[in-house]
Amino acid sequence: MFTLRGMDVRMGTRSTTRALDTEAVHAGRDDLARQGLHAPPIDLSTTYPAFDSRGEAARIDAFAATGAQPDGPPVYGRLGNPTTARFETALARLEGTETAVAFASGMAALSAVLLARGSMGLRHVVAVRPLYGCSDHLLTAGLLGSEVTWTDPAGVADALRPDTGLVLVESPANPTLAEVDLRALAHACGSVPLLVDNTFATPVLQRPAEHGARLVLHSATKYLGGHGDVLAGVVACDEEFAGRLRQIRFATGGVLHPLAGYLLLRGLSTLPVRVRAASASAAELARRLTADPRVARVHYPRVGGAMVSFEVHGDPHEVIAGVRLITPAVSLGSVDSLIQHPASISHRIVDAGDRRAAGVDDRLLRLSVGLEDVEDLWADLDGALG
Repeated sequence: MFTLRGMDVRMGTRSTTRALDTEAVHAGRDDLARQGLHAPPIDLSTTYPAFDSRGEAARIDAFAATGAQPDGPPVYGRLGNPTTARFETALARLEGTETAVAFASGMAALSAVLLARGSMGLRHVVAVRPLYGCSDHLLTAGLLGSEVTWTDPAGVADALRPDTGLVLVESPANPTLAEVDLRALAHACGSVPLLVDNTFATPVLQRPAEHGARLVLHSATKYLGGHGDVLAGVVACDEEFAGRLRQIRFATGGVLHPLAGYLLLRGLSTLPVRVRAASASAAELARRLTADPRVARVHYPRVGGAMVSFEVHGDPHEVIAGVRLITPAVSLGSVDSLIQHPASISHRIVDAGDRRAAGVDDRLLRLSVGLEDVEDLWADLDGALG
Protein backbone atom coordinates (compact mmCIF):
# COMPACT_ATOMS: atom_id res chain seq x y z
CA MET A 1 0.00 0.00 0.00
CA PHE A 2 1.28 3.46 -0.89
CA THR A 3 2.35 5.91 1.73
CA LEU A 4 3.39 9.47 0.91
CA ARG A 5 6.97 8.30 0.46
CA GLY A 6 6.80 4.69 -0.52
CA MET A 7 4.80 1.49 -0.65
CA ASP A 8 4.39 -1.86 0.98
CA VAL A 9 5.91 -4.61 -1.16
CA ARG A 10 5.56 -8.30 -0.33
CA MET A 11 8.33 -10.55 -1.57
CA GLY A 12 7.75 -14.13 -0.53
CA THR A 13 7.17 -14.02 3.24
CA ARG A 14 8.92 -10.69 3.72
CA SER A 15 7.32 -7.27 3.68
CA THR A 16 9.28 -4.10 3.15
CA THR A 17 8.48 -0.48 2.49
CA ARG A 18 10.18 0.96 -0.56
CA ALA A 19 10.36 4.57 -1.67
CA LEU A 20 8.94 5.44 -5.08
CA ASP A 21 12.43 6.10 -6.43
CA THR A 22 13.52 2.60 -5.42
CA GLU A 23 10.45 0.99 -6.93
CA ALA A 24 11.03 2.86 -10.18
CA VAL A 25 14.43 1.17 -10.46
CA HIS A 26 13.59 -2.32 -9.20
CA ALA A 27 9.90 -3.06 -9.88
CA GLY A 28 9.43 -5.62 -12.63
CA ARG A 29 13.01 -6.83 -12.20
CA ASP A 30 12.75 -8.80 -8.94
CA ASP A 31 13.49 -12.14 -10.61
CA LEU A 32 16.51 -11.12 -12.67
CA ALA A 33 19.23 -11.96 -10.15
CA ARG A 34 17.83 -15.49 -9.71
CA GLN A 35 18.21 -15.96 -13.46
CA GLY A 36 21.76 -14.63 -13.47
CA LEU A 37 20.67 -11.49 -15.36
CA HIS A 38 21.19 -7.80 -14.72
CA ALA A 39 19.32 -6.14 -17.61
CA PRO A 40 15.79 -7.34 -18.43
CA PRO A 41 15.67 -9.51 -21.55
CA ILE A 42 13.62 -8.62 -24.62
CA ASP A 43 11.35 -11.49 -25.70
CA LEU A 44 10.46 -10.90 -29.36
CA SER A 45 8.68 -14.22 -29.91
CA THR A 46 5.18 -14.06 -31.36
CA THR A 47 4.47 -17.72 -30.58
CA TYR A 48 5.86 -20.42 -28.27
CA PRO A 49 6.24 -24.21 -28.51
CA ALA A 50 3.27 -26.20 -27.18
CA PHE A 51 4.58 -29.47 -25.76
CA ASP A 52 1.34 -30.12 -23.85
CA SER A 53 -1.55 -29.29 -26.18
CA ARG A 54 -4.23 -30.28 -23.68
CA GLY A 55 -2.69 -28.18 -20.95
CA GLU A 56 -2.35 -25.22 -23.30
CA ALA A 57 -5.98 -25.57 -24.34
CA ALA A 58 -7.05 -25.45 -20.70
CA ARG A 59 -5.02 -22.30 -20.13
CA ILE A 60 -6.55 -20.64 -23.20
CA ASP A 61 -10.03 -21.61 -21.96
CA ALA A 62 -9.24 -20.01 -18.61
CA PHE A 63 -8.11 -16.83 -20.33
CA ALA A 64 -11.25 -16.73 -22.46
CA ALA A 65 -13.40 -17.04 -19.33
CA THR A 66 -11.75 -14.44 -17.10
CA GLY A 67 -8.93 -12.71 -18.96
CA ALA A 68 -6.48 -13.85 -16.30
CA GLN A 69 -2.87 -14.14 -17.38
CA PRO A 70 -2.22 -17.80 -18.33
CA ASP A 71 -0.07 -19.70 -15.85
CA GLY A 72 3.09 -21.33 -17.11
CA PRO A 73 5.00 -20.52 -20.30
CA PRO A 74 3.72 -17.92 -22.79
CA VAL A 75 1.30 -18.99 -25.50
CA TYR A 76 0.96 -16.28 -28.14
CA GLY A 77 1.89 -12.63 -28.42
CA ARG A 78 -1.67 -11.33 -28.33
CA LEU A 79 -2.33 -13.09 -25.02
CA GLY A 80 0.70 -11.57 -23.36
CA ASN A 81 4.44 -11.08 -23.54
CA PRO A 82 7.02 -11.51 -20.75
CA THR A 83 8.80 -8.22 -21.52
CA THR A 84 5.57 -6.24 -21.61
CA ALA A 85 4.44 -7.96 -18.41
CA ARG A 86 7.50 -6.59 -16.59
CA PHE A 87 6.50 -3.04 -17.51
CA GLU A 88 2.90 -3.70 -16.45
CA THR A 89 4.05 -5.01 -13.07
CA ALA A 90 6.31 -2.03 -12.51
CA LEU A 91 3.71 0.59 -13.47
CA ALA A 92 1.10 -1.02 -11.22
CA ARG A 93 3.53 -0.88 -8.31
CA LEU A 94 4.19 2.82 -8.94
CA GLU A 95 0.48 3.65 -9.21
CA GLY A 96 -0.52 1.48 -6.25
CA THR A 97 -2.96 -0.77 -8.09
CA GLU A 98 -3.27 -4.55 -8.30
CA THR A 99 -2.13 -4.70 -11.90
CA ALA A 100 -1.90 -2.84 -15.20
CA VAL A 101 -2.58 -3.62 -18.85
CA ALA A 102 -0.44 -2.11 -21.62
CA PHE A 103 -1.58 -1.21 -25.13
CA ALA A 104 -0.11 0.00 -28.41
CA SER A 105 -1.05 3.64 -27.65
CA GLY A 106 -2.87 5.79 -25.14
CA MET A 107 -5.90 5.95 -27.42
CA ALA A 108 -5.91 2.15 -27.74
CA ALA A 109 -5.95 1.97 -23.94
CA LEU A 110 -8.88 4.38 -23.63
CA SER A 111 -10.74 2.59 -26.43
CA ALA A 112 -10.35 -0.72 -24.59
CA VAL A 113 -11.83 0.78 -21.43
CA LEU A 114 -14.84 2.13 -23.36
CA LEU A 115 -15.35 -1.18 -25.14
CA ALA A 116 -15.10 -3.11 -21.88
CA ARG A 117 -17.78 -0.98 -20.19
CA GLY A 118 -19.91 -0.87 -23.32
CA SER A 119 -19.90 -4.67 -23.56
CA MET A 120 -21.68 -4.67 -20.20
CA GLY A 121 -24.42 -2.39 -21.55
CA LEU A 122 -22.91 0.66 -19.84
CA ARG A 123 -22.30 2.94 -22.81
CA HIS A 124 -22.94 6.30 -21.13
CA VAL A 125 -19.87 8.30 -20.12
CA VAL A 126 -19.71 11.39 -17.96
CA ALA A 127 -16.66 13.47 -18.82
CA VAL A 128 -15.07 16.71 -17.68
CA ARG A 129 -13.45 19.06 -20.18
CA PRO A 130 -10.79 19.76 -21.17
CA LEU A 131 -9.42 16.40 -22.20
CA TYR A 132 -6.75 15.54 -24.71
CA GLY A 133 -8.25 16.44 -28.10
CA CYS A 134 -8.44 12.89 -29.47
CA SER A 135 -10.04 11.63 -26.25
CA ASP A 136 -12.64 14.39 -26.60
CA HIS A 137 -13.25 13.46 -30.23
CA LEU A 138 -13.54 9.74 -29.53
CA LEU A 139 -16.32 10.43 -27.03
CA THR A 140 -18.09 13.22 -28.89
CA ALA A 141 -18.19 11.37 -32.22
CA GLY A 142 -19.50 8.20 -30.57
CA LEU A 143 -17.06 6.16 -32.62
CA LEU A 144 -17.29 3.22 -30.22
CA GLY A 145 -21.02 3.53 -29.61
CA SER A 146 -20.63 5.54 -26.43
CA GLU A 147 -22.82 8.49 -25.42
CA VAL A 148 -21.18 11.31 -23.49
CA THR A 149 -22.48 13.95 -21.10
CA TRP A 150 -20.03 16.82 -20.61
CA THR A 151 -20.12 18.55 -17.26
CA ASP A 152 -17.94 20.32 -14.71
CA PRO A 153 -16.75 18.43 -11.61
CA ALA A 154 -19.60 19.79 -9.49
CA GLY A 155 -22.17 18.39 -11.91
CA VAL A 156 -20.89 14.82 -12.13
CA ALA A 157 -23.26 13.33 -9.54
CA ASP A 158 -26.32 14.82 -11.26
CA ALA A 159 -25.13 13.62 -14.67
CA LEU A 160 -24.99 9.94 -13.66
CA ARG A 161 -27.56 7.56 -15.15
CA PRO A 162 -28.36 3.87 -14.63
CA ASP A 163 -26.38 3.10 -17.81
CA THR A 164 -23.36 5.25 -16.90
CA GLY A 165 -20.29 3.06 -17.16
CA LEU A 166 -17.52 5.54 -16.61
CA VAL A 167 -16.59 8.99 -15.36
CA LEU A 168 -13.56 10.40 -17.15
CA VAL A 169 -11.32 13.27 -16.09
CA GLU A 170 -7.80 14.45 -16.87
CA SER A 171 -6.01 16.22 -14.03
CA PRO A 172 -3.90 18.25 -14.64
CA ALA A 173 -5.80 18.68 -17.88
CA ASN A 174 -4.43 18.96 -21.39
CA PRO A 175 -3.70 21.75 -22.26
CA THR A 176 -4.98 24.19 -19.60
CA LEU A 177 -3.49 22.25 -16.66
CA ALA A 178 -6.77 22.63 -14.77
CA GLU A 179 -6.95 20.40 -11.69
CA VAL A 180 -9.75 18.46 -10.05
CA ASP A 181 -10.26 17.38 -6.44
CA LEU A 182 -9.97 13.68 -7.19
CA ARG A 183 -11.14 12.46 -3.80
CA ALA A 184 -14.31 14.56 -3.95
CA LEU A 185 -14.93 13.49 -7.53
CA ALA A 186 -14.48 9.79 -6.69
CA HIS A 187 -17.05 10.21 -3.91
CA ALA A 188 -19.48 11.86 -6.34
CA CYS A 189 -19.12 8.90 -8.72
CA GLY A 190 -20.56 6.45 -6.22
CA SER A 191 -20.32 2.95 -7.71
CA VAL A 192 -19.40 4.20 -11.18
CA PRO A 193 -15.67 3.78 -11.90
CA LEU A 194 -13.65 6.98 -12.07
CA LEU A 195 -10.93 6.97 -14.73
CA VAL A 196 -8.20 9.57 -14.26
CA ASP A 197 -5.81 10.37 -17.07
CA ASN A 198 -2.60 10.81 -15.08
CA THR A 199 -0.31 11.40 -18.06
CA PHE A 200 0.80 14.90 -17.06
CA ALA A 201 1.36 14.28 -13.34
CA THR A 202 2.77 10.73 -13.50
CA PRO A 203 2.84 8.63 -10.29
CA VAL A 204 5.79 10.76 -9.16
CA LEU A 205 3.50 13.73 -8.44
CA GLN A 206 0.06 12.12 -8.08
CA ARG A 207 -1.37 8.63 -7.57
CA PRO A 208 -5.10 8.80 -8.32
CA ALA A 209 -5.82 5.34 -6.90
CA GLU A 210 -4.99 6.72 -3.45
CA HIS A 211 -7.86 9.18 -3.90
CA GLY A 212 -10.48 6.68 -5.00
CA ALA A 213 -9.95 6.40 -8.76
CA ARG A 214 -10.50 2.83 -9.94
CA LEU A 215 -8.77 3.28 -13.30
CA VAL A 216 -5.61 5.25 -14.05
CA LEU A 217 -4.75 5.94 -17.67
CA HIS A 218 -1.40 6.96 -19.14
CA SER A 219 -0.28 7.84 -22.59
CA ALA A 220 2.97 6.03 -21.87
CA THR A 221 4.38 7.69 -24.99
CA LYS A 222 4.97 10.75 -22.83
CA TYR A 223 6.77 10.75 -19.45
CA LEU A 224 6.82 7.00 -18.82
CA GLY A 225 8.90 6.44 -21.95
CA GLY A 226 10.44 9.87 -21.62
CA HIS A 227 12.63 9.98 -24.71
CA GLY A 228 10.24 10.47 -27.61
CA ASP A 229 10.96 7.04 -29.09
CA VAL A 230 8.10 4.80 -27.99
CA LEU A 231 4.33 4.79 -28.59
CA ALA A 232 2.26 3.14 -25.86
CA GLY A 233 -0.65 3.35 -23.44
CA VAL A 234 -1.44 1.66 -20.15
CA VAL A 235 -4.33 1.31 -17.70
CA ALA A 236 -3.59 0.64 -14.01
CA CYS A 237 -6.55 -1.01 -12.28
CA ASP A 238 -7.73 -3.99 -10.24
CA GLU A 239 -7.33 -7.55 -11.50
CA GLU A 240 -11.03 -8.05 -12.26
CA PHE A 241 -11.19 -5.16 -14.71
CA ALA A 242 -7.73 -5.99 -16.06
CA GLY A 243 -9.12 -9.36 -17.16
CA ARG A 244 -11.72 -7.65 -19.33
CA LEU A 245 -9.09 -5.32 -20.76
CA ARG A 246 -6.86 -8.27 -21.67
CA GLN A 247 -9.78 -9.93 -23.45
CA ILE A 248 -10.42 -6.73 -25.42
CA ARG A 249 -6.71 -6.45 -26.23
CA PHE A 250 -6.58 -10.07 -27.40
CA ALA A 251 -9.68 -9.69 -29.58
CA THR A 252 -8.82 -6.32 -31.11
CA GLY A 253 -5.06 -6.75 -31.37
CA GLY A 254 -4.00 -3.48 -29.74
CA VAL A 255 -0.95 -5.12 -28.18
CA LEU A 256 2.23 -3.37 -27.13
CA HIS A 257 5.36 -4.43 -29.01
CA PRO A 258 7.96 -6.11 -26.73
CA LEU A 259 10.65 -3.60 -27.68
CA ALA A 260 8.33 -0.80 -26.57
CA GLY A 261 7.74 -2.66 -23.31
CA TYR A 262 11.48 -2.87 -22.75
CA LEU A 263 11.97 0.85 -23.46
CA LEU A 264 9.13 1.74 -21.09
CA LEU A 265 10.55 -0.38 -18.28
CA ARG A 266 13.90 1.32 -18.81
CA GLY A 267 12.18 4.71 -18.88
CA LEU A 268 10.51 4.09 -15.51
CA SER A 269 13.91 3.72 -13.83
CA THR A 270 14.69 7.41 -14.41
CA LEU A 271 11.10 8.71 -14.22
CA PRO A 272 11.35 10.32 -10.75
CA VAL A 273 14.64 12.03 -11.56
CA ARG A 274 13.42 13.31 -14.91
CA VAL A 275 10.06 14.54 -13.65
CA ARG A 276 11.50 16.38 -10.66
CA ALA A 277 14.28 18.04 -12.65
CA ALA A 278 11.97 19.15 -15.46
CA SER A 279 9.36 20.29 -12.94
CA ALA A 280 11.85 22.55 -11.20
CA SER A 281 12.67 24.25 -14.50
CA ALA A 282 9.00 24.48 -15.45
CA ALA A 283 8.13 26.18 -12.16
CA GLU A 284 10.88 28.75 -12.72
CA LEU A 285 9.77 29.41 -16.29
CA ALA A 286 6.17 29.79 -15.10
CA ARG A 287 7.34 32.35 -12.55
CA ARG A 288 9.20 34.38 -15.17
CA LEU A 289 6.39 34.18 -17.70
CA THR A 290 3.90 35.37 -15.06
CA ALA A 291 5.98 38.50 -14.52
CA ASP A 292 6.44 39.17 -18.25
CA PRO A 293 4.19 41.91 -19.73
CA ARG A 294 4.21 40.13 -23.13
CA VAL A 295 2.30 37.24 -21.56
CA ALA A 296 -1.40 37.61 -20.78
CA ARG A 297 -1.87 34.58 -18.54
CA VAL A 298 0.08 31.60 -17.25
CA HIS A 299 -1.30 28.18 -16.26
CA TYR A 300 0.75 26.02 -13.90
CA PRO A 301 -0.78 23.33 -11.67
CA ARG A 302 -0.60 23.18 -7.88
CA VAL A 303 0.67 19.62 -8.08
CA GLY A 304 3.61 20.88 -10.10
CA GLY A 305 4.97 19.13 -13.14
CA ALA A 306 6.91 19.84 -16.29
CA MET A 307 4.05 21.35 -18.31
CA VAL A 308 3.41 25.10 -18.60
CA SER A 309 0.68 26.74 -20.66
CA PHE A 310 0.56 30.46 -21.33
CA GLU A 311 -1.49 32.92 -23.35
CA VAL A 312 0.29 35.68 -25.24
CA HIS A 313 -0.93 39.15 -26.20
CA GLY A 314 0.54 38.79 -29.69
CA ASP A 315 0.41 36.11 -32.35
CA PRO A 316 1.16 32.67 -30.83
CA HIS A 317 2.37 31.37 -34.20
CA GLU A 318 5.10 34.02 -34.25
CA VAL A 319 6.31 32.73 -30.86
CA ILE A 320 6.50 29.19 -32.21
CA ALA A 321 8.31 30.43 -35.30
CA GLY A 322 10.79 32.29 -33.09
CA VAL A 323 12.09 29.47 -30.91
CA ARG A 324 15.49 27.99 -31.75
CA LEU A 325 16.30 25.61 -28.88
CA ILE A 326 12.77 24.48 -28.04
CA THR A 327 11.29 22.19 -30.69
CA PRO A 328 7.91 23.08 -32.25
CA ALA A 329 6.24 19.67 -32.21
CA VAL A 330 3.28 17.70 -30.91
CA SER A 331 3.54 15.33 -27.95
CA LEU A 332 5.28 16.02 -24.65
CA GLY A 333 7.21 14.47 -21.79
CA SER A 334 10.51 13.99 -23.57
CA VAL A 335 13.97 14.95 -22.34
CA ASP A 336 13.95 17.88 -24.76
CA SER A 337 11.51 20.80 -24.59
CA LEU A 338 8.59 20.97 -27.01
CA ILE A 339 6.09 23.75 -27.76
CA GLN A 340 2.83 23.71 -29.70
CA HIS A 341 -0.38 25.67 -30.34
CA PRO A 342 -3.25 23.47 -29.06
CA ALA A 343 -6.04 25.24 -30.99
CA SER A 344 -4.22 24.40 -34.24
CA ILE A 345 -2.82 20.98 -33.39
CA SER A 346 -3.74 18.79 -30.40
CA HIS A 347 -7.24 20.26 -29.93
CA ARG A 348 -8.09 21.28 -33.48
CA ILE A 349 -10.34 18.23 -33.73
CA VAL A 350 -12.52 19.61 -30.89
CA ASP A 351 -15.39 21.93 -31.83
CA ALA A 352 -14.12 25.52 -31.55
CA GLY A 353 -16.94 26.60 -29.25
CA ASP A 354 -16.45 23.64 -26.93
CA ARG A 355 -12.70 24.18 -27.00
CA ARG A 356 -12.92 27.84 -25.99
CA ALA A 357 -15.57 27.11 -23.35
CA ALA A 358 -13.13 24.65 -21.79
CA GLY A 359 -10.48 27.36 -21.54
CA VAL A 360 -8.42 26.43 -24.61
CA ASP A 361 -7.90 29.97 -25.86
CA ASP A 362 -6.75 30.66 -29.42
CA ARG A 363 -3.66 32.42 -28.03
CA LEU A 364 -2.72 29.57 -25.68
CA LEU A 365 0.65 27.87 -26.09
CA ARG A 366 1.59 24.57 -24.43
CA LEU A 367 5.19 24.08 -23.34
CA SER A 368 6.61 20.70 -22.34
CA VAL A 369 9.76 21.50 -20.39
CA GLY A 370 12.67 19.10 -20.81
CA LEU A 371 16.05 18.70 -19.15
CA GLU A 372 17.91 21.59 -20.76
CA ASP A 373 19.41 24.31 -18.56
CA VAL A 374 16.65 26.66 -17.46
CA GLU A 375 18.63 29.77 -18.42
CA ASP A 376 19.00 28.50 -21.98
CA LEU A 377 15.29 27.76 -22.15
CA TRP A 378 14.41 31.21 -20.84
CA ALA A 379 16.75 32.89 -23.32
CA ASP A 380 14.98 31.03 -26.13
CA LEU A 381 11.49 31.99 -24.90
CA ASP A 382 12.55 35.56 -24.28
CA GLY A 383 13.79 35.88 -27.83
CA ALA A 384 10.72 34.19 -29.31
CA LEU A 385 8.37 36.53 -27.40
CA GLY A 386 10.03 39.44 -29.16
